[in-house]
Amino acid sequence: MDAPNIIDFSPPGAKPSVPVGGKASDMRSDLVEQASKVIPDIPVLINLVSRRVRQLNTGRAPLVRAGHRAGVADIALLEIIEGKISVELVDESAEA
Repeated sequence: MDAPNIIDFSPPGAKPSVPVGGKASDMRSDLVEQASKVIPDIPVLINLVSRRVRQLNTGRAPLVRAGHRAGVADIALLEIIEGKISVELVDESAEA
């Protein structure tokens, strides 16, 4: 790992594609903390970041300005922190 504020979420032996700025699975821990204040439900946060990373990797444009070293996971976290993307929770009991 390059910096102490990077969390590597790669499974052992995995070889993820490397986007500009770093490994696909690297996330800055400070951004994870800030995003978890916006979306405190960690499984929901993980799913949102994962879905957005897939979109960015397939060519969707970032909704925030990020440094040239920012990986796609960092961009997704910044989008959450800045309120550019969010989750709408649906009450399934109300639909029945």
